[in-house]
Amino acid sequence: MIETYEAALAFIHGRTQFKKSDQLRRMNAFMDRLGNPQRDLSIIHVAGTNGKGSTVAFLQNLLVANGHTVGTFTSPFLMRFNERISINGEPISDADLLTLINVVKPVVDELDATYPEGGPTEFEIITAMMFVYFKGRVDVAIVEVGIGGLLDSTNVLTPAVAVITTIGYDHMRLLGDTLPKIAAQKAGIIKPKVPVVIGQLPAAAKQVIQQTAQRQAAPLYQPDSSYHTRLKPSAGWQERFDYEFNGVRYPDLQIQLLGDYQVANASSALTAFLVYETQMQQKVQARTVKQALKETKWPGRFEAVVDDPLIVLDGAHNQPAMSELTRLVNARFSDREVYVLFAVLADKQFEKMLAILLQIKHVHLVLTTFNGPGHRVVESPESLAKQYGDDPRIRVVEDWQLGIAQILRTMSADDLFLITGSLYFISDVRHFFKDES
Repeated sequence: MIETYEAALAFIHGRTQFKKSDQLRRMNAFMDRLGNPQRDLSIIHVAGTNGKGSTVAFLQNLLVANGHTVGTFTSPFLMRFNERISINGEPISDADLLTLINVVKPVVDELDATYPEGGPTEFEIITAMMFVYFKGRVDVAIVEVGIGGLLDSTNVLTPAVAVITTIGYDHMRLLGDTLPKIAAQKAGIIKPKVPVVIGQLPAAAKQVIQQTAQRQAAPLYQPDSSYHTRLKPSAGWQERFDYEFNGVRYPDLQIQLLGDYQVANASSALTAFLVYETQMQQKVQARTVKQALKETKWPGRFEAVVDDPLIVLDGAHNQPAMSELTRLVNARFSDREVYVLFAVLADKQFEKMLAILLQIKHVHLVLTTFNGPGHRVVESPESLAKQYGDDPRIRVVEDWQLGIAQILRTMSADDLFLITGSLYFISDVRHFFKDES
């Protein structure tokens, strides 16, 4: 029996993070012993290299606004572990989490003792807790894939709708080193006859998804053919766009999340929402859609934590995300000096990410470090800086809090201060700003 919230978290985080895959047999055995709660849930399953979190946030707002009780399962968390399992945006309580851990622990202990490859991993345990918690409490659950899709612990479910947001290079050691190989892993969430909504995908990845959907007789909804989005000029902290799907038009939609890629995420979320509501035979009002999208927020994604001077946090934790972030900064802030504080885990494509950041106009780049989660190693800022010799745009400050103080002393009120890199780093920094305020 685990008796405290702290002990529950210690138990979860003390588990193995990764084990050699056994084709989800262990996860299925785990769910069997818990009564397969995932089979009693209506689920929207969301995979993708980037954009999963924003897409989940848009979907949640749309579904809640249309009268549903909505569970969300996301990772990682920014401020507290409980955020990962939420209902209508409200994280699970400490008491409920403690109750849940004591429901699953006896099963974990049994599998530890009897399962040939060893018992459940950390992510498998959290996934199982989520399914148990949502059963009987939500109308619909939006479940974000951890890594990949095919062999992800969440893939013991059969969804009402599947969503694949983007496909790019990340987690290549686990998923493969080409876009078709990575796409094949993401395509693993496509189930027979279950509708699939995709975002803007590279041609090589899209072909794999199309072939898988065809093989599974799964209806496929694609941008620029099934649904259409037209960007409109925007001023201020918003994006504006027109949207059309199945003869329904929503003109002049607005979102607070900046970047063309966030419009793409909102559009795929809206499509998945409309497909789901059609299945449920639920009516949708234009004003509901407009309001829900406009009010959606997603912490740590180009989030302004201070307005004067402008300090923005963005968890662009891989190469594709960094490319989108750089494009956004150059489009919206090309007339400003841009100060960037950057720290990243060593298992990411940090050299390519740094090269992309250096494409920002008027950039001043400070490389720093932070305490990585568990045993994960943070890339050394010195070794990164060495590759650029005496580039005057780059300097190293080991202590990220000191880096913040130095940048604030250097920049003017008209400049942009961007803090980016690992989501774990952004979590630490967000605590720093939110606890200060």
